[in-house]
Amino acid sequence: MMALTDIDVSYRTLKVWRRNADVFQRLWRAEILWPVIEPLIVILGVGLGLGRFVELESGEDYIVFLTPGVMAAFAMWAAIAEGAWASYNRMAWQKTYDAMIATPVSIDDVITGEITWAASRGVLSTCFLVIITVALTPVWGLVDSPLVVLAIPTAFLLGFMFGSMALLATSLVTSVSQLGYFVSLIVIPMFWVGGVFFPPEELSRGMQIFAWFLPLSHAVNLQRGWVTGDVALSMLVDLIWILIVTAILYRTVLWSMRRRLIK
Repeated sequence: MMALTDIDVSYRTLKVWRRNADVFQRLWRAEILWPVIEPLIVILGVGLGLGRFVELESGEDYIVFLTPGVMAAFAMWAAIAEGAWASYNRMAWQKTYDAMIATPVSIDDVITGEITWAASRGVLSTCFLVIITVALTPVWGLVDSPLVVLAIPTAFLLGFMFGSMALLATSLVTSVSQLGYFVSLIVIPMFWVGGVFFPPEELSRGMQIFAWFLPLSHAVNLQRGWVTGDVALSMLVDLIWILIVTAILYRTVLWSMRRRLIK
């Protein structure tokens, strides 16, 4: 495994990020609906529909409990979609990576730029959700604290972590269809067990331990703290665990992509 000093990242990583941003600006009309409409449907459909039959021990309305989890989960989905399918397309079909590393841009610049762009998509998704939930707060009381603004920089960290995870999967597969295994075996379990839809305390002891190690569980805890204003010292543990996982994933994907792209 590479040492920290072996990472070859320069200002050129911003050019990779800018390349993806320029493409997005051309396609934003087709790209903008999913990060706005789908999480809103989940919050309102599940929060109000299923919420009629759910009683939390805390007495909290289910839609209020659900909102921060959706905020974290859809930052994850946005980053993973960009780091998996979109990145695989650029790497394997469009040969964008090959074109970029034929210039002074290093492989580490390319991958870091890709991850940073995936993180930016997570931030964009969260920005939309913050605006929507604040607008709906007078009706359903979704946001209880001005600390909700911290959900946006937190989303960048979460997007960097999940973007690194998705790019690591991309570096290992030989066809785009194989990314389905990554989603089915890793992403979906996180989505359902990571505290988005129900409190982890309701799980068995073994499943609680399993859920604790899932990065999304800690992402949900952070976003829930910012949305509700219930900031606790345990959120520092969540942040530290996310930083550890992010560092491991980032260094691993750089190593794996070097093996994939250097022929």
